[in-house]
Amino acid sequence: MLRSLTRTAATNHHSWRNNLTPTISSLNFSSKSPSKPTPTSKTPASSTAPTADTFFDEQERLRNLAADEKDPSLNVGPNGRPLFTSASSLSKLTSNDTCTYFKLTKETLDAVLPEGLPVGMSKEFQDSKRTALLVRQSFLDLRDNFRRVVDPPMSSPHGKGVKVRKQVILDGPVSCGKSIALAMLVQWAREEGWLVFYVPQAKEWTHGGFFYKHPQTDLWDTPVQAENVLKDFLKYNESYLKELPCQIFDPIPLGEGAGVGWLKDVDSMAIPEGTMLYELVKTGIEQTHAAVGVVVRLRKELSLVKDMPVLIAIDQYNSWFTFSEYEEPVTIRSCRSIHAKEITMVNAFRSMKHDDMMVGAFSHSTAVGKLRQYLPDVPVDARAMFPRYSLEEAETVCHYYLRQRLIRREAFSEENWKKIYFLCNGNGTEMRGLVPFMR
Repeated sequence: MLRSLTRTAATNHHSWRNNLTPTISSLNFSSKSPSKPTPTSKTPASSTAPTADTFFDEQERLRNLAADEKDPSLNVGPNGRPLFTSASSLSKLTSNDTCTYFKLTKETLDAVLPEGLPVGMSKEFQDSKRTALLVRQSFLDLRDNFRRVVDPPMSSPHGKGVKVRKQVILDGPVSCGKSIALAMLVQWAREEGWLVFYVPQAKEWTHGGFFYKHPQTDLWDTPVQAENVLKDFLKYNESYLKELPCQIFDPIPLGEGAGVGWLKDVDSMAIPEGTMLYELVKTGIEQTHAAVGVVVRLRKELSLVKDMPVLIAIDQYNSWFTFSEYEEPVTIRSCRSIHAKEITMVNAFRSMKHDDMMVGAFSHSTAVGKLRQYLPDVPVDARAMFPRYSLEEAETVCHYYLRQRLIRREAFSEENWKKIYFLCNGNGTEMRGLVPFMR
């Protein structure tokens, strides 16, 4: 009996520390995706590791946040600076707005990013209960790079200027904000009137669906993915495509339709002069045999558009430099893994060795693994390292989470938020997961 009481007292005395331990120990900073905490033994529900729900009643939190909106004095960041920027659009952000939050609306996001949001952005909005994003200097540098491509500045008197790159790969550690920065770049470009081909999940081009080897190209066609890609491209760009004429009139090769086989005695589709890009894309959506051929032709047409800037933005770009999910039978008992470069659509869009504006973001959540420094079909200087949160950025983030009631006000202190920052090494996802436990 005495031994039992002693054990209970020790457990209660160290309850928060013991409960936090499995959460922290499960965070593998070198892994490609954060692992979930797994209990090593069965314990009563009252003694399991705490979650945000342990400390916050979500309905009460939502009511309090609604009331907080009437009190602007709460919108204060570090050192009394404004927590939110007054800039009305991404194009008006300057370096003075760094380490503040830019407010968005769900309606704006649905309209400007109809292809879907990155997982990290959706999770940030869900946990913070607000559609707002941190303004980072790394994003402003990325935006300004492409702004200078379209509108080059006057040459400096000393003949030296900032190097401009038309092709950029966003690389960096896990959860450093690459996908969010890419989505913000797409939003900015579209608000500027650009034609943007945005692929938020490039891994889907190499996984799932129907695939077959086209006898004329020896590449692997994926008509289901091709149809989905064309539908996504049409969602935001329909009005632009109705004004842009096709400039290539060679027949488009047809392939095997998804679930319907080949067409008899027909192997190509003519493109009459005067056809608009909208009609081309609609044909690829409605005719499954032409879907892959239309995607390949669209890539060539995008290079010829001169009436407006064109940007190709690919998230999970690193998934195009490894093997796909598909396999080709070699013998009765063995199969060969098909590389992503052997897939027709990937083969058409992967290369960065051209004069078009293109940005790709590596996503370590795809479990692709570490790629070599110099990639085929990619300029040597294309890779840009994206940083995790700096100490100053982390301070703003913690003040924002305090404002959004993810952190208890009585538990908030400089010592505590710095402990979280250094424990997570600036990993935004892990910081957001741990701040509710700040006590």
